[in-house]
Amino acid sequence: MRHVAAKVGMRNAEFGKERRSAVAFAIRRSAFRIPNSALAIFSAMALTYVLHAACAAPAFGQSSYPMLMSLKPIAVQIGASTEHEVSARYNLYGASQVLVDGPGVTGEVVQPETKPEEAQADQTKAAETKDEKKPAEPPKKPQVPKIKLKFTVAADAVPGPRSFRVITPQGASTVGQLVLVRDPVTYEAPKHDALTDAQAVTLPATLCGAIEKAEDVDFFKFTVEANQSLTFHVQSSRCEDKIHDLQVHSDPILTLRNSMGGVLALNDNYFFGDPLLNYRFATAGEYVLEIRDARYQGNAEWQYSIEANDRPFITNVYPPRVTPGSATRVTLVGFNLPADPTALITLPPETPAGLQWINLPLAGAPASPAPVIVSRLPEALETEADNDQLAQAQPVGVPIGVSGCISKPGDVDYYAFEAKKGERFSFEIVARRHQSALDSIVRVLNEKGGAALEADDMNTGRHIYADSQSENWTAPADGKYYVEVRDLHLRGGPEFVYFLEIIRSEPYFQLDLDTDKTLLAPGVGAVIFVRAYRKNGFAGDVQLAIEGLPPGVTAQCGRILASEKDGCIVLQAAADAPHGAANVKVTGTATMPAADANQPPLHLSATAYPMQEIYMPGGGRSHFPVEMHTVSVGDVMDIKSIKVSTNAITLKPNESQKIEVEIERQAGFKGNVTLDCLMQHLGGVFGNSLPPGVKIDDKNSQTLLSGDQSKGHITLIAAADAKPVENQQFCVMANVSINFVMKYAYSSEPLKVTVAA
Repeated sequence: MRHVAAKVGMRNAEFGKERRSAVAFAIRRSAFRIPNSALAIFSAMALTYVLHAACAAPAFGQSSYPMLMSLKPIAVQIGASTEHEVSARYNLYGASQVLVDGPGVTGEVVQPETKPEEAQADQTKAAETKDEKKPAEPPKKPQVPKIKLKFTVAADAVPGPRSFRVITPQGASTVGQLVLVRDPVTYEAPKHDALTDAQAVTLPATLCGAIEKAEDVDFFKFTVEANQSLTFHVQSSRCEDKIHDLQVHSDPILTLRNSMGGVLALNDNYFFGDPLLNYRFATAGEYVLEIRDARYQGNAEWQYSIEANDRPFITNVYPPRVTPGSATRVTLVGFNLPADPTALITLPPETPAGLQWINLPLAGAPASPAPVIVSRLPEALETEADNDQLAQAQPVGVPIGVSGCISKPGDVDYYAFEAKKGERFSFEIVARRHQSALDSIVRVLNEKGGAALEADDMNTGRHIYADSQSENWTAPADGKYYVEVRDLHLRGGPEFVYFLEIIRSEPYFQLDLDTDKTLLAPGVGAVIFVRAYRKNGFAGDVQLAIEGLPPGVTAQCGRILASEKDGCIVLQAAADAPHGAANVKVTGTATMPAADANQPPLHLSATAYPMQEIYMPGGGRSHFPVEMHTVSVGDVMDIKSIKVSTNAITLKPNESQKIEVEIERQAGFKGNVTLDCLMQHLGGVFGNSLPPGVKIDDKNSQTLLSGDQSKGHITLIAAADAKPVENQQFCVMANVSINFVMKYAYSSEPLKVTVAA
């Protein structure tokens, strides 16, 4: 379901690799089914990091953009305007703007009071120049790790997690997370870590706090009426997947106790690492809710939100698929549901296909948002008759979108379709990434029941989901084939809903961006690497484009060659570019001949989705999908400019050419600068727009500039079998490390390389 896969960043519905501590990583390995080869690579990266650290301490730059860690409180009430504290690694000084993903939410910086001594120190530093021949060093900025933000949420906003970002003179921050909730927010008291000190709260409410230290346990006490049913929903672990520098994540567990401390119920890992607990209280009185980390670990950045109320809580709906412009009656799945647990959904005809969260039109108290899948495929519902044997398989046409449910443990669903020899098909399940409990396995069987195909986890290139996908399967003969859907662990129940897509395979491609932000300063360039994933026989070039740039910023867009994965877009901020930021959209277009020579060529397009760089334990670099790529223009950073000796290179096979590179350092910056044409880390290449057969000749290049060094060179060499290419765009980067994983990648103007025949 390629249109759904392209929407994976819309909301934090698929929570992916939610654990990064060694203990939790081992516990949940079965949930992600990470192969041993990946573990070996992970171990090798960790060893590389240890050896690196043992040999020499890394030299980091003096400039850094802020890396958001947490929001306190993490929950924001719908229909209200409230202040919150955001914490970051590196500097939030001068923050001026807040960008929030999705409609209905705005953010602003609550300007702190200026300390007179700080302002005077800045003025004095700027005025002092002991040596007129030497440029004055820029004044040091005050270090501000925490600031106040104000969020305003519309009354009709959809509850749930959102991403936000803070814009500063140091550049755009990494993304942070906030959670929209319906009830008033109560933050934890300074002391409530013992049953006898439980904090008294009135429900319904959203209880917020932090599992801030080892063995921290928070207690909240409340009163209920007899037969009252309450749901306690935690958002914590899922909000940490996109936090760049939070290498170990929370693993909260909820325990419900009576007033004497006796355990009534507990829950752990309902929604991946987060618990959900529903309980009907037979007796009126006072009760206590306890939250802690399952491992008794703690971290001040491990913020949590507990929505505690008696309203309908919807885990999913059936059917999960909705057709835009058509009324769809769905049955609610969840807790505290109304007497008539159904709702009628009608989405506007122009609603884009993909994963959506919506407010349901229910009478009475508003429910939690419902996950739905928007599709325009021909529709089918799983039959009410048994379809758990091949002989009882439900016949379906192709293409088709089937809404189904693994309704009980051991349930297996079969669907039959006809195929001709040589026809190509693609199969995809949407379930786990949109809050279903199903961890699917899909098999295609022939008429005798022999397995022709088995598909488990879906790999989108830089990220893996527990949903199943297989593309471009070719029918080996004419006949009837069966699609089998089941849970990996043979579990089942009403919450195990799924949407199965069966289509004839057609050529297409997907794009992603290696980062979620591009940082510029007046007169400085930067590069965005774009990666293509070609599907179902598409093998052409992809031309890149970008829109939505902030004022004063221009772009030169390259292409992704048919034989390669990566291309680049080089941005340049004018010398007089004002400070500012904007979210951009990167797209790619391609043309390829139709299978029928008498038909016009196919015109393909795709929108790239951004990836947040994630600092993994041991120093590895990973990615998590986010909702926005932000381009910002801020203050001058460590590098003021990069000049190259040429912007056009022509190579013949076995020929090399040197590119002289000169950087201009910011006054006082003497840190290491590494020249490169590739985005790489620990031997892994994350972006390379050079043509095939062209690489950097390391032995004949000077790429490390230390101390006061400002000049180096890169030598490109073409292999003996390098194929002809004309004017492929690349750039020279001057990389300055911020930490062991993240770096500023300053860019030269675009260069073009031609490989002659």
